[in-house]
Amino acid sequence: MVGDDMGARFLVMGCGGIGGITASLLSESGQDVTAFTTNAEIAGAVRERGFQVRGDGAARAVTAPISNVVPGGPFDFVLLCTQPPQVEEAARMALPSLTSDGLMVVLQNGLCEARVAKIAGEARTAGAVVAWGATMPEPGVYDRTAPGGFALGTLDGKTTPRLAELGRALEGIGPVEVTENLTGKRWSKLAINAAISSLGTLGGDRLGALMPNRFLRRTCLEIMTECVQVARKRDVRLEKVSGTIDLDWIALTEDEREASGSPSLVAKHALLLAVGFRFRRMRSSMLSAIERGRTPAVDFLNGELVDHGRAVGVPTPVNAMARDMVWEIARGKRKPGLDTLRELYERTGPHGT
Repeated sequence: MVGDDMGARFLVMGCGGIGGITASLLSESGQDVTAFTTNAEIAGAVRERGFQVRGDGAARAVTAPISNVVPGGPFDFVLLCTQPPQVEEAARMALPSLTSDGLMVVLQNGLCEARVAKIAGEARTAGAVVAWGATMPEPGVYDRTAPGGFALGTLDGKTTPRLAELGRALEGIGPVEVTENLTGKRWSKLAINAAISSLGTLGGDRLGALMPNRFLRRTCLEIMTECVQVARKRDVRLEKVSGTIDLDWIALTEDEREASGSPSLVAKHALLLAVGFRFRRMRSSMLSAIERGRTPAVDFLNGELVDHGRAVGVPTPVNAMARDMVWEIARGKRKPGLDTLRELYERTGPHGT
């Protein structure tokens, strides 16, 4: 049964940037939170000094339990905050600890709800589209790099008392919008992540340092346009995630793809410059994963778009090449930098300005 908000128990699976901020701010707001990580160094740092939180008010330490073993529970909410390649393993590990009427909540980028629903069941699966940024510059230290909240929903679009309870708890982290169109929100965020995270990985720098480069902005537009074309072919009703880009507007028209300095194209470049400034401290989580020797999530972003595009007959050459180049970096065959970004731009041309 759904009880008092303060009575709910939360298990946060994964203590990277998003997981660490989620666990610490939920705990700080009075929720009963336990964090789980397989990384002994992170667990040791948090046990010794607490979650060291920066970039969200005054720097501070937040105390919350952390474990290298999945606790037995029961937990009302399991928040999946691993990288996408580990989401199914995390869901399977945590499932025995979830109450029969609890929710397993997907915070990963990509389209991971369907994967988790096969494990936990659709009725116990929810999605929380994250519209804020965070990094972990060192074990146990968490830097919130951009403000924002969540778009919260279920695969069938229904709002339940459990979902409403979860939304009230997540307000301790940022504003929460409950949506009946989680799929549309996910695809919009997927387009943004496929562009920003992958190009941030290829560029090897924070967004603020990369976005002033016009060739990078044009590549962003091409990646997002391919995503919009695939989504439309799949009859997905794209829906803007609060604080982010309207994908239906940002997608390039055929005229803009061939144009040179058209007013509408200039406006789209200007918007991307504004996004780059607002999220200037954001650094690709995929790049961080590669640096830590972890599997990059590119197959869940650009690779997901390529697979969906192939299924409906929509070409996605820019996403395909971006995916391949990220894997080359992960395998040590290529180094990130502006030269790599420029190569992607030049190999997927010709482009308008």
